Amino acid sequence: MTPEPKAPSAHAGPRPKIGPFAQLIFGSRWLQVPLYVGLIVAQGVYVLLFLKELWHLVAHSFDASEQQIMLVVLGLIDVVMISNLLVMVIVGGYETFVSRLNLNGHPDEPEWLSHVNASVLKIKLAMAIIGISSISLLRTFIEAGNLGTTRSNFTESGVMWQVLIHLTFIISAIGIAWVDRISESGHRKGHA
Repeated sequence: MTPEPKAPSAHAGPRPKIGPFAQLIFGSRWLQVPLYVGLIVAQGVYVLLFLKELWHLVAHSFDASEQQIMLVVLGLIDVVMISNLLVMVIVGGYETFVSRLNLNGHPDEPEWLSHVNASVLKIKLAMAIIGISSISLLRTFIEAGNLGTTRSNFTESGVMWQVLIHLTFIISAIGIAWVDRISESGHRKGHA
């Protein structure tokens, strides 16, 4: 039984020579690696924050009201969503702007990573920011029952500004998706 011939790789053949200036420009992408490592450290801080808040929830679960428990749980969800955003930026950004991770066939390869590019990454980030903003706004709405009292952490104008900022995030995400769709249809027409 003879082994099957290997399929030619995409990198078969001699690599084109590039000049020293082009090598410098292309190599500068590696300057982003410390930025991604810093984001990994920030994610570690979020893990510690999550564990602290979870401990606080468990330790005070019998003393707290349902509203207080709900606010802590929303805070935990917020931390998880921010951590998910960090993963998208770290993995997607590294794959898009620095170097391939070569995860093809790995059982833990994120589904979205196979078709990530700068445009997809922007839309995913915009959607994640809207999700984080939604959780924050929901926490504000839960506490809004105390508006006008000394127990309130918010003012009416503060709530209004949060809603306006949230709407701005939504409009921005729609704008990004719309521009992306227009540019995709332009690319398809150009290749047709």
